[in-house]
Amino acid sequence: MSVSQFDEFDRRMSRISRRHTKLSRGYVTKVMDDGMMVAKPRRKTRMGTARALAILLLVMVLFKGVLHAQLGAAEYQQRIAALASGTAVEKAGAFVMTADPGTVWISGKVSSLVR
Repeated sequence: MSVSQFDEFDRRMSRISRRHTKLSRGYVTKVMDDGMMVAKPRRKTRMGTARALAILLLVMVLFKGVLHAQLGAAEYQQRIAALASGTAVEKAGAFVMTADPGTVWISGKVSSLVR
């Protein structure tokens, strides 16, 4: 095999490998006008990131609600106050863990199960 044939073969194998990698992440089949079915790689969407952030936020509020129900409102507030008087990281944690309306609502629903 000559060098030019080997280079062409190598480029073709690289294209096939890239296409295979893209198709392995998901694909959509389309029927062309001539009746031939072609697999096209699924396009990337940013909804995965938004969905992950929404789930993370929901889990955080659920965690805060259960913790609020477990400790009680007064004890929870004391611990947040103690956290707020610490370092910058602890102050950021106190800001995130502050009881919001969602946390209090979940705490009310969960309190009968926890106690």
